[in-house]
Amino acid sequence: MRLDFYKKKAYEIRKDLFEKFYLLYEGHPGSVFSILDVLIVLYYGGFVRIRNNVPIDDLIMSKGHATVGQYPILKDLKVIKKKEWDNWGSKKSILKMFGNNYIPGIKTTTGSLGHGIGFATGIGYFSKKNKIKKNIFAIISEGELYEGSTWEALLLLADLKLSNVTIIIDVNNNIILGKPKECLDLGNIKKKFESFGIYTKTCNAHNFKNLESEFRKLIKISKPKCLIVNSIKGKGFNIMENKAHWHYWNPISKDQYLKSLKELKEIYE
Repeated sequence: MRLDFYKKKAYEIRKDLFEKFYLLYEGHPGSVFSILDVLIVLYYGGFVRIRNNVPIDDLIMSKGHATVGQYPILKDLKVIKKKEWDNWGSKKSILKMFGNNYIPGIKTTTGSLGHGIGFATGIGYFSKKNKIKKNIFAIISEGELYEGSTWEALLLLADLKLSNVTIIIDVNNNIILGKPKECLDLGNIKKKFESFGIYTKTCNAHNFKNLESEFRKLIKISKPKCLIVNSIKGKGFNIMENKAHWHYWNPISKDQYLKSLKELKEIYE
């Protein structure tokens, strides 16, 4: 059953990433684990199609600090060589904490926030003009809605009416500074996007059945679209869930590390 498969991958990939973060002593685990289940459905559900170890469709991780969430999936799907993942942290590897377009399967270099929708719009327009059939997914954080470039790109995307572009907004209610409502309230994000003429839906970021269903519907919509996914920062790890300071890796003891792995296993059993 596909849902059991998604759940199995959610455990395995979270475990692999947590072990890698612990080894590297750095990273952005809160943001990675909030969007990971969405990535699992996009890749293993066939929405980002891969042929001969090369993606046909494009996924742009605009919240570049979460790009590492793609690495173990791309390794599993043989887009990235296994040795690159295994070497990362101990030997020479092409993998970096922030992705770049020299890494197979990573379309654009990101990290400076607010550019993903612009990238997606440019790629979408080029593809449409040249009759290239591909889907472009741009994953942004709610914090990127503080960037003026995000709204400028939305204006162009809406005007060009690019039906091959899907925006995914990861709303985990925790940016670096804390809760957005206590910093600068973003208001009703869904209504704002709909005001641009963008077809917009909301979904639980950790419900595999709902995610798959929404993506199947969205892919058929003949206009720009957006899926707002309500997520839990640090999903799967009690030590970091819903804690803003786990935007970055925090020092933990070996006992805390082993306890977290045990708790993770219990969650997904």
